[in-house]
Amino acid sequence: MDLIISLLDEPLLLLFVILFIGSMLGQAKVKGLSLGTSGVLLVAMLFGHFGYQISATVQNLGLSLFIVAVGLQAGPRFFRMMRSSGLVFGIIGLLIVLVAAVTTVVVSKLFGLSPALSIGLMTGALTSTPGLAAALQATNDPLASVGYGIAYPFGVLAVVLFVQLLPRMLKIDLVKDLHQTVDPVRNERSPEVITIEVTNPSINKHTLKELRFNQYKSVVISRVIRGDRNIIALNDTVILQGDRLVAVGLREDLDQICNDIGREVQAHFKNSDHVKLRKVVVNSEEMIGRNLRELELRRTYGVTVTRMERGGFEFNQNSKWRMERGDVLTLVSSEDRLNDVEKLFSKNKLTVTNVHIFSLSLILLIGIVVGMIPIHLPQLGTLTLGVAGGPLFVALLIGHFGKIGPIRARFFQPSNQVIRDIGLVLFLAGAGTTAGQGLVEVVQREGLSLILGGAFITVIPIFVGFLLARKLFQLSVVHSLGALCGGLTSTPGLGAVNQLIDSDDPSIAYAAAYPFALIFVAIAAQLLVFFL
Repeated sequence: MDLIISLLDEPLLLLFVILFIGSMLGQAKVKGLSLGTSGVLLVAMLFGHFGYQISATVQNLGLSLFIVAVGLQAGPRFFRMMRSSGLVFGIIGLLIVLVAAVTTVVVSKLFGLSPALSIGLMTGALTSTPGLAAALQATNDPLASVGYGIAYPFGVLAVVLFVQLLPRMLKIDLVKDLHQTVDPVRNERSPEVITIEVTNPSINKHTLKELRFNQYKSVVISRVIRGDRNIIALNDTVILQGDRLVAVGLREDLDQICNDIGREVQAHFKNSDHVKLRKVVVNSEEMIGRNLRELELRRTYGVTVTRMERGGFEFNQNSKWRMERGDVLTLVSSEDRLNDVEKLFSKNKLTVTNVHIFSLSLILLIGIVVGMIPIHLPQLGTLTLGVAGGPLFVALLIGHFGKIGPIRARFFQPSNQVIRDIGLVLFLAGAGTTAGQGLVEVVQREGLSLILGGAFITVIPIFVGFLLARKLFQLSVVHSLGALCGGLTSTPGLGAVNQLIDSDDPSIAYAAAYPFALIFVAIAAQLLVFFL
């Protein structure tokens, strides 16, 4: 025993013991639920209770890495959603955080909890580790970690139970409800698919290249139906009068091409030529940053891209749109050609490293300097963004633009998860050991107040968030639950929703609300200091 105690006095060994035991605990599942990386926090709190301490430098290093990775990941989606119908989900995420913040103020006053403990409860109830980071920076009090650790398990469980039980209690047909209610995922800028019968004799016996259909801006001809035959639409494909063209594009452009060449018809045909439609995910480093014009897929491979999806939202294909990892392309061609192109987008070229140390260091340097700048709020005082807010703000901007001067943010995408996970566990190890020093005393002193306070801060935003999505924005139950999980930053909750229905809609709503909630929780954690 003395040997073990003496070994734990070595800081590096102590760190990896905490990470090892914490990750083991986090992987353990009970009825499909697990603590994940929060297992590291709980183990670190236990070690902290017995007097062990992880260096503050290690904690701040982990915090900075984690926050930068989050910002680079959320940046492109965050600003893009603000210009689209995804703003509806962003508003829901904002309102959920706002309700949680107001509930936190009430709970703090009602039970007489300290500001750090109250804000920690909020971040734990919302299962938001970036929020905890912001809370620690704003309060400079390890009690925030205590509140987080107490509220987190209930926050996870409550959301999972809510999304599973609500549809059963309301006896709602989720598929039917989805098709009968407002669908903000599709909007006026979403592409449509129609079939056009060629009736204009001037079109007869001309190739697609000669007809210059690119004058219709968004329209893409994906295939030509001639009798029972399906012909892949290529530049040298000859169009005959009576052919039916399958066109994808925006409604106004589709209406224009219909008026010029023929009329819209319902397509009922046999696909005897086995022309396939396939969704392909951009995953190759060689494709990231390139656009469709450079690839010339139609000329080189005989494959047509009809639409593109990013961040859960579908857009008309744009030859100038530079691809990002995770983009989804809808392709039309024969199976063998699709296989070739799918390999093109999915193959990974091994590199010496995926992390551009110069860019990472510069982002952190600028972010920390920005975090030190005092911000004066009238009648509230002065605050700084700190080690959490500064790097997050800078990473969001750079993540949005992809490249600013010598800084290459897109280069991080293959390794973003690794940077985030390493930073997160280092931060949780440091925060946990600091919080653990006063854990028992706080629990003995506050006791039931902590449990009830965490429960209120979890349950009230859940019910209010769902009612807002359902009643105010008239969303389907599926979209409401997906947005709710995003607003509460609850990935386990999303997993539970996905088990209820075979659809991408919950994930789309989650993906749209999550970045907003992520940012707003961090902001709320810092502003609440002035109200508690």
